[in-house]
Amino acid sequence: MPLSRWIALVLTVCFAVTLPAQQASARGYRHYLIGDVRAPTPGPVSGGLLLMGGGDRNTDSLKWFISKAGHGHIVILRASQSTSIADELYKDVGGIASAETFVFTSRKAAYDRKMLASLKRADGIFIAGGDQSRYVRFWKGTPVAAALDAHVAAGKPLAGTSAGLAMQGEYLYGAMDGGSITSAEALADPLGVANTIETDFVHFAQLKGVITDTHFKERNRLGRLFAFVAKAEKMRPAGAAPLLGLGVDESAALAVEPDGSARVYATAPDGGAWLVKGGFADPVAPGQPLKLARVEVTGISLASTLHLPGGKVDNPGFEKRYAVSDGQWRELAD
Repeated sequence: MPLSRWIALVLTVCFAVTLPAQQASARGYRHYLIGDVRAPTPGPVSGGLLLMGGGDRNTDSLKWFISKAGHGHIVILRASQSTSIADELYKDVGGIASAETFVFTSRKAAYDRKMLASLKRADGIFIAGGDQSRYVRFWKGTPVAAALDAHVAAGKPLAGTSAGLAMQGEYLYGAMDGGSITSAEALADPLGVANTIETDFVHFAQLKGVITDTHFKERNRLGRLFAFVAKAEKMRPAGAAPLLGLGVDESAALAVEPDGSARVYATAPDGGAWLVKGGFADPVAPGQPLKLARVEVTGISLASTLHLPGGKVDNPGFEKRYAVSDGQWRELAD
C-alpha cells in the first residue's frame, strides 16, 4: 500500500474513533442503535405503563411491553452505563425492529433535535435505572418531559426500572442530595431536607396522586414510603385527595393498562407490590419523627388486580395495619 494511502487510512480510523466522543460532549449524550429504525412496525401499538422494581427484569413483563409497542422501535433513556437494556430487549427477549439508546450526560441533551425526533417516532420508551436525581436535573421542565407526557397520552407504552420507575408518579423521591435515604432516616424527619420529594415532572393519568418506591421488600423501604407520602401530602393544596404510596419489589413488575387496571409479573413467587393509603390523620411536624397511629397497607400479589389511580385492589395478597413511632413501624393486630 502506498504511504499516502496508509496515512489516509490511519487518519480515517482515528477520526471515526474520536468523533463520537466529541459529538457526545457537544450534544450532551451518547447514542447507540441496534436494528433498523426505518423498518415498519410489525403490529398495532397500544398504551400501558410497566413499573419494574429493579434487579432482574422479568421476561414475561418485557414481552408484555414489547407487544404493547407492536414489536417495533424502542427508545431507551438513561444517564449512566450504555446498552445493556437494548441488548436485552433486542438480542435476549427479541422480537423488536430496533433498540435505540440515549445516555444523557447533561441537560443540554434534552433540547437535541435528533434525540427528540427519536422519542416522537418511538413505539415504546424504556427508562433505565441509576440515579433519578439526574433525570430530574436533566429532564424536568424540558422537551424530554413533555415528550414523555405526549408519548403516554398518545397511547404508546412506557416502561421504567428502578430510577426509571421512581420518576413516573405525580410525586417522586428525587434523591437530590446525592444519597438514598433509608427508612430510619426518613422516619426521623419526614419533612426534612434529606427527604427530597419532587413533583410537576411527568403527568401520567394512571399515576396521578401516586408516589412510588423501588427495590421495596429487599431494602426494607416500607418506612420510607410512609415518610414519602407524609411529605408529599404536605406539598398538596388544602383539601386535596389522599395520596397513594406504591412500592414494587425487586423481583416484580407491575403492568398497568390504559384503563388503570394493573397486574404483577414476578421472577419470585412472593414478589409483588405494596400499596400505602395516605390521608394520615396524625399531624406531621417539621423536625419531628413521624408518628402515626394507623396506616393501611395492601399487598398486590400475582393473583391481584390493582385499579389506578383510585387504589382499589381485587383479591389482595394481604391487608395489614401499621403504627409508626420512634423511627420504627409495627404491625397492628386488628
